[in-house]
Amino acid sequence: MIDLIYLTVALPLLGFLFNGTIGAKLKKDKLSGILGSSVIGISFLIVVGAFFETLALPANERLNIVSLFTWLNVAGLDLSFSYQVDQLSLVMSLIVTGVGFVIHVYSIGYMQGDKAVWRFFAYLNLFIFAMMNLVLADNFLVMFLGWEGVGLCSYLLIGFWYDKDFEKSTTAAAGLKAFVVNRIGDFGFLLGMFLIYSTFGTLIFTDVFSRALSFNIPEYIFGLIAIFLFIGATGKSAQIPLYVWLPDAMAGPTPVSALIHAATMVTAGVYMVARCNIIYASAPSIMMVVAVIGVFTAFFAATIGLVQNDIKKVLAYSTVSQLGYMFLALGAGAFSAGIFHVMTHAFFKALLFLGAGSVIHSMHEEQDIRKYGGLKKYMPVTYGTFLVAAVAISGIPPLSGFFSKDEILWFSYVNIGIVFWIIGLITALFTAFYMFRLYFMTFEGKENFDHHKKHPHESPKVMTIPLIVLAILSAVGGFIGIPEIFSGEHGNLFHSWLAPIFKSAQIKLMSYSSHSHTEELLLMIISVLAAASAIWFARYVYLKNPQIATNTSKRFKGVYNFLLNKYFVDEVYDASVVNPIVKSSESFLWKICDNVFIDGLINWLAKQVENISANIKKLQTGVAQSYALVMVVGILIALFWIILSV
Repeated sequence: MIDLIYLTVALPLLGFLFNGTIGAKLKKDKLSGILGSSVIGISFLIVVGAFFETLALPANERLNIVSLFTWLNVAGLDLSFSYQVDQLSLVMSLIVTGVGFVIHVYSIGYMQGDKAVWRFFAYLNLFIFAMMNLVLADNFLVMFLGWEGVGLCSYLLIGFWYDKDFEKSTTAAAGLKAFVVNRIGDFGFLLGMFLIYSTFGTLIFTDVFSRALSFNIPEYIFGLIAIFLFIGATGKSAQIPLYVWLPDAMAGPTPVSALIHAATMVTAGVYMVARCNIIYASAPSIMMVVAVIGVFTAFFAATIGLVQNDIKKVLAYSTVSQLGYMFLALGAGAFSAGIFHVMTHAFFKALLFLGAGSVIHSMHEEQDIRKYGGLKKYMPVTYGTFLVAAVAISGIPPLSGFFSKDEILWFSYVNIGIVFWIIGLITALFTAFYMFRLYFMTFEGKENFDHHKKHPHESPKVMTIPLIVLAILSAVGGFIGIPEIFSGEHGNLFHSWLAPIFKSAQIKLMSYSSHSHTEELLLMIISVLAAASAIWFARYVYLKNPQIATNTSKRFKGVYNFLLNKYFVDEVYDASVVNPIVKSSESFLWKICDNVFIDGLINWLAKQVENISANIKKLQTGVAQSYALVMVVGILIALFWIILSV
């Protein structure tokens, strides 16, 4: 199956081409969905086969390169279009195709009746094609191809309902915002790629990373490469200061939020940093920057999520916060823990978004959680699966989120200090609170909707079965990464699988100190108790005494509005960046550069040509005698010139 790994890229591309060209002509909308889902399902099976084939190989033979063709051979840059099949790329491929397949199936029901369902599945397939190129690439150029591809698909899918208004902006504007913000990060990625080539003379991963170990390169060079690549990661993975596009991206269809902005695309930056682990291990100061940005983003986004009332906005800021956790792990040198959280987060966050989509679908596109309440009796499957996801993301054992989140907190404490652990713990407490605030306001308590206008009901099986699958994965997916304190001699299977990928980086980071299992267990108990307390408090406030929330928001109106308006970051960006650029473009670039200089020069040249032509045309009198006189004069001048030159 390893040799067939290219099919996991080719099949989604074929699905895109088919739906994009013939999909509109199909008589039944479901055919587009079935075809789009089938190619992803087959891709998933191929990845599963490649996984077991790799698992059967000796540990030192688990890296395989599948070359398709020579792509570039110019001025010393020799690159093939090749895919790298190893432990890390297989984990990411399983997430992309596995979770992607479930979301595709869900979308068949969610998008039923949409006038452009064929276009939706074409875009979804194109996204999987781009994402698989990104995670399977064996060099930075192929990775960048996928990197830009998922950015394009994000724009297309966020703006899919371009003719609908959501709040103050259109989906088209939200898509454009995502596209522009990501271009800022992509510029950093390009600078990092250029510096990598100028330093190592290649863009192939295996060559770059081996030369990073053997070449005598100053630390500041590694630092520059690492920070440029991290700028790209902050754009794609929505970290401060480039996180602002992701909450607006919720304007797109809910399956888009689940697939692109929760489970796969936004983890591209995490994957890229993990793939370049040896570069970051060679620049410890930049690793600290990664950790600081990660923990601050996690805390910052969690505080905003505490007061949001749009069900998808709550989940959007939760996504930003959880991505911050992943970068905290990478900055702490816990690369396996970061990827482990990528996996568990894909399960429960995709489930949360799809559950939210089921609620929105049932409530006739209503997204304000204050207008829900008591939905569990109408939507038992959605209610049960959503509860599983909420418990998982809160870090309650033995669900998957507990294992991955606790591991990140532990490595943060051990490797970079108690301050990071404290901030991470407070963030986890906030996460548990706002997730169960969302849960209680949606599914429990009194009904806050008009039965004459809203008729809540359970979603069809094509939507609920994917919820059940993701709920099972959210519940048991963490057992593959049981910490050594519980697994004993068997060790952490997930860490063991990825250990060869991060071995060289871990050797460079051996200066980190070790702590006892007793200390680890104590911190684990504290984090679980904190999450459980937050859940209890959310229940007390929003289920037993909802007046407390109303009174608190009134009493601390300034703080509440500050958080509700997301720290006014968008307004600050508009005032300091967007508006000055727009105004300067209008007053200088348009009115001066364009109108005065460019148009003025063109108009002046045209006027001069007109004037010269007006004078020249006077020579064309139409009188034959005048033309004869000119000819005679010309002949005489020519004769005199010949005679004088002899």
